[in-house]
Amino acid sequence: MPALSEIIEVLERSYPKHLAESWDAVGLVCGDPTDDVTRVLFCVDPVEATVAEAEELGAQLIVAHHPLLLRGVHGVPADTAKGGLVHRMIRGGIALYCAHTNADSADPGVSDALAEAIGLTVRRPLDPHVPGGRTGIGRIGELPEAEPFGAFVQRVAEALPATLPGVLGAGDPDRPIRTVAVSGGAGDSHLAKAAAAGVDAYVTADLRHHPAGEHLAAAGGAPALVGLTHWASEWPWCRQASAIVGAAFAGNVDSHVSTRCTDPWTVRASQQGAP
Repeated sequence: MPALSEIIEVLERSYPKHLAESWDAVGLVCGDPTDDVTRVLFCVDPVEATVAEAEELGAQLIVAHHPLLLRGVHGVPADTAKGGLVHRMIRGGIALYCAHTNADSADPGVSDALAEAIGLTVRRPLDPHVPGGRTGIGRIGELPEAEPFGAFVQRVAEALPATLPGVLGAGDPDRPIRTVAVSGGAGDSHLAKAAAAGVDAYVTADLRHHPAGEHLAAAGGAPALVGLTHWASEWPWCRQASAIVGAAFAGNVDSHVSTRCTDPWTVRASQQGAP
């Protein structure tokens, strides 16, 4: 059975740490690199629900997209939320490894997984690290054939795990959609890139009111927008990373994708409209 260090080596070949943004915190958070690993859980968020799922599965490793300790800390006491998780994982013999912006920019990476889930053929990065390169943030792809924007929004909704906020579209429902930009995670900082690329639609998460409104108001046929929750936009990456580890250690490591929704929104009120 492989050691934790061997699994990390495979992950870092696919998601090189040098691709991470300078402000990011990626890599091994806790765990002994010499320990054996027979079962791995892949998830977006290292939170209580996914740590509990790892315990129930008997996993020795959690591979998460989001860092647990993104900002500098001076301690991890067990009576704090994140410190408590660290202590819980160490006591349970569970290591935690995080691949964040390095997985966003890798080829393939987070946005490739999102593009594949909604049926796009990827052509290039939305914001490449170097002109003509294959790594970078977001992806631009194509549908097999054009379809109305309303149908495209439904396609996206059916391709991704359900969340209470759901999937929102902004644009003419009859507009033909063929070329699409995607960016897993919060992507409204790349609205100008999507517009400059001349795509028909842009799919991303955490779209804010003013940037989205100003984008749609711009002259020149700005791309229609599809808004997702952050968690749903990045969840397809879990399947991608799981397949990489599963293929590298076939027969020796059980690779599981988390089935627990860690999107923070849990209540949706019905509205009758103002009087």
